[in-house]
Amino acid sequence: MRVLITGGAGFIGSHTADGLLDRGHEVTVLDALVPPVHADRRFPEHLLERGVRWIDGDVRDRSAWERALDGVDAVYHLAAYQDYLPDFSTFFTTNTASTALLYEVLVARGQRLRRVVVASSQAVYGEGAQRCPECGEDEELRPGARTAEQLERGEWDLLCPHCGAALVPDWTEEEETRPHNAYAISKYAQEQIALALGARYDIPTVVLRYSIVQGSRQSFRNAYSGILRIFAQRILKGRPPVCYEDGRQLRDYVSVHDVVRANLLALDDERVVGQALNVGGGRRVSILEYARLVAECSGVEVAPETPGTYRAGDTRHVFSSIDRMAQLGWKPEVPLREIVREYLDWASAQAGFIDATTDADLRMKSLGTVRQSHPVRSS
Repeated sequence: MRVLITGGAGFIGSHTADGLLDRGHEVTVLDALVPPVHADRRFPEHLLERGVRWIDGDVRDRSAWERALDGVDAVYHLAAYQDYLPDFSTFFTTNTASTALLYEVLVARGQRLRRVVVASSQAVYGEGAQRCPECGEDEELRPGARTAEQLERGEWDLLCPHCGAALVPDWTEEEETRPHNAYAISKYAQEQIALALGARYDIPTVVLRYSIVQGSRQSFRNAYSGILRIFAQRILKGRPPVCYEDGRQLRDYVSVHDVVRANLLALDDERVVGQALNVGGGRRVSILEYARLVAECSGVEVAPETPGTYRAGDTRHVFSSIDRMAQLGWKPEVPLREIVREYLDWASAQAGFIDATTDADLRMKSLGTVRQSHPVRSS
């Protein structure tokens, strides 16, 4: 099969290309090699050596799609913009409009595909499913985003709207979408476009909602997002990792190798068509636990810091149920410790490995993305 991967020079894309090549597929990559991730604008040499065809183009450009789609049987649309910067329109032009453009070109050409796999995100859930321990475990609550005033006071927990008790997070199912920041909204809109147009024009489409994906090749040049690379940059340079809020936020993390297995399943299994499915790690881990694990695996004795800073629009707790993917025969296999060690081994071997976190943090503070809380002291 001839397969196109947008963003195929990047982290998840390059691993997916390897997985497809290992199965005997032909791979074309559409990638504009945008900085800072691709600071040197060099396409991965190992992919060229394996016969991958690279098209230097932007997913926001119709002519790039027209060139890239020639002769292909399936598409993985992985190209995306993800950061914590307030350039809101970039999220929608890169993530949402590009997806509409893909289907627009396919319909205009009358091109039939065996599959379109669209990469979405756990971010579409906003705050995950919650339950109140005081009002009763049977009622599931879906709170909205925390208010700016609450975060300014350093009050991190989501509170029950009925009794005010701190809510307890639960595994989040696919139906429970409630995006509340620009990135999340752009990805949810992308999903809706892909599934609706795919159904209308008989283009078999599946959406995969990745949890926080970790592993080798995740560029250390972008320090605005990606917890493992941010912590690794600081720890490998002997500096303590900084945890936002109180560090007790719960997340789930999944290996890029498990994601590739899910991507390959989505190409072949007809049961996934027309669905949005969670691809997660099946474990929930606090930010503080993760920071300590990275330090332990690196052999550097540093303790995480919690200075009371926070990112505007961030989520308190979210971890995704993977029951539906398990029913299809997929489950995560790579342990979290192995994920961390793989990344540390890869990052420490990279020429020019740097700690870009200080500059990134200063920029986010100047833009109002990262803020300092001011807890109210009781007299």
